[in-house]
Amino acid sequence: MIRVLVADDHGVVREGLGRLIDAFADLELVGTAADGAQAVEQALAHVPDVVLMDLDMPHVDGIEATRRIAAAQPQVAVLVLTSFSDSARITGAMDAGAVGYLLKDASADQVAEGVRAAARGESPLDPRAARTILTARSAPDPLAALSHREREVLELLVEGLPNKLIARRLDISEKTVKTHLTSVFRHLGVSDRTQAALWAERHRLGRGSQG
Repeated sequence: MIRVLVADDHGVVREGLGRLIDAFADLELVGTAADGAQAVEQALAHVPDVVLMDLDMPHVDGIEATRRIAAAQPQVAVLVLTSFSDSARITGAMDAGAVGYLLKDASADQVAEGVRAAARGESPLDPRAARTILTARSAPDPLAALSHREREVLELLVEGLPNKLIARRLDISEKTVKTHLTSVFRHLGVSDRTQAALWAERHRLGRGSQG
């Protein structure tokens, strides 16, 4: 019997996944969570074989929850099940310790087989996610496309400085900071400051980094 924990912030989705799991004789639902913090708590309490993890959740998102579960309970397989197929989220989830990545338009049988594969120690990947990962891994380093000043702005963003303080630190205008950030976001393939900071953390970018 494969013990499964479901983490999703939408009640209808949690209930639907619960019924799906109960429909298979070899799967057992041991708990549900409405956000990432609850997912970590439930994983510690129930020690499931597999966690079906949504990514876009309040309080603690699925990527951070995955990271915490992987660190505390490496024997628990976290299988992402989400509607997002962008490179930043996929690579973020896998770097955090997820063993697989499925999209919510998968069939019930595909989800069940993904859970079984994760429990066997395999890495079930939606074909679109697999292509995205391969493209991201083989693509040129986006940092190489950044100017020296753009990289400085990104490093200060990672430190948590707002645009006003970045401008003061670098002795440039806030408008120039915004222009540099727009360019940085485009090169990194992200859409906001939070995603840029997460990207930089995954690539160990910060003050004192080389290159």
